[in-house]
Amino acid sequence: MLMAFSFNSYRAIGTGKVATTEQAQEVHASIRKWLGDKISTDTAENVRVIYGGSVTEKNCRDLAQQPDVDGFLVGGASLKPAFIDIINSRL
Repeated sequence: MLMAFSFNSYRAIGTGKVATTEQAQEVHASIRKWLGDKISTDTAENVRVIYGGSVTEKNCRDLAQQPDVDGFLVGGASLKPAFIDIINSRL
């Protein structure tokens, strides 16, 4: 079974204001820890935790390097040609 969680910073929804890379990593690590504590270590290790707070071609590479950020939930940026840069940042 594939399970995924998405973290969308409430400050980023529709504003273009992105959480810092450190903030995103901290929240994703907290989600993973909670899953490990409440469900199982196996679940925590295998769940995909994706970031959805104003991902752009400018911030995707730094976010993609974070150990607990497994991918992106892309909104408006998916309609722009630079979307390919976001896709490539996870390859």
